[in-house]
Amino acid sequence: MTLHDTTPRMTAAQLEAFLDEVFPQLHSGGRTYFVEEVGPMTARMRCDYHEKHLRPGGTISGPTMMALADLALYAAILGQIGPVALAVTTSLSFNFLRKPAPAALIGEARLLKLGKRLAVGEVSLYSQGESEMVAHATGTYSIPAER
Repeated sequence: MTLHDTTPRMTAAQLEAFLDEVFPQLHSGGRTYFVEEVGPMTARMRCDYHEKHLRPGGTISGPTMMALADLALYAAILGQIGPVALAVTTSLSFNFLRKPAPAALIGEARLLKLGKRLAVGEVSLYSQGESEMVAHATGTYSIPAER
């Protein structure tokens, strides 16, 4: 991939089918994660609001928000490089900004750098229908040498 080639190699439907194949445990207890969009160096994912994602106090838990951010970043990377199951998170940094609304959670990932072995990106999390971020994450993924 050249630095200027940002044409996605996978559609949202292809990416969701790939995740279903290699990561079926993601939907344990019912499907709540969805790939909504894949674009040049970007991906948008949704986590439906469900009681299994709540923490005491009735808000969406931190681990649920972290999972969506990590998954959205993975989706953005795979959208660009194709179906590489063994790309792995090497770091994820999180800032919780405000309490999420009792609604689906949206993760908008954007790749900042996509190299041969490392990808760096950021994810903005929103409550569906809201304009203010509830959390922001940055992460790095290691990409296997053979793809």
